Amino acid sequence: MASTPSASIEARLDIPEGTCALTYEHLDVQAIIQSVTDDAAGATAVFIGTTRDSFKGKVVTRLDYQAYSKLAIKTMADIIRNAHSVYTRSEHHIVQTGLPPQSLIRSAVHHRLGTVPVGEPSIVIAVSSPHRKEAFMACEHILEEVKLKAQIWKREFYEGEREEDAEWKANAGH
Repeated sequence: MASTPSASIEARLDIPEGTCALTYEHLDVQAIIQSVTDDAAGATAVFIGTTRDSFKGKVVTRLDYQAYSKLAIKTMADIIRNAHSVYTRSEHHIVQTGLPPQSLIRSAVHHRLGTVPVGEPSIVIAVSSPHRKEAFMACEHILEEVKLKAQIWKREFYEGEREEDAEWKANAGH
């Protein structure tokens, strides 16, 4: 296996809106969900992205992830902050209570680094909110933004192909 670049290190950033983490350890889905739990939350939306066994007709044996962690963790935090400013309480709640829109309660994004075998999670996103609609929308928004903007790259390894032929790709798309 190739050596790990010095910039692809474990990182964690806790901000008022939630937590971002890059880790070589297995992702503990229940602990990540627990980290966004709040008594004011009526909903928690969770996305678990796992390594699948095929891509475009090829058998995938594993994925390797690398990041420019120092920048990627800040990008992930900015994505969470943005989601909390974009997704607010439903209009019906404002009318019923007279309260101003409230941002999401808490969000977490944890992404694996290194080798992620087939069937294991490579990313877990959890979002708590007073209402389900905002939780679902923010969870998807965070996922798409992380895939588009975070400085994380993946390398797919296929059955029957030489490891040295595997190419690094931006973590966008599929």
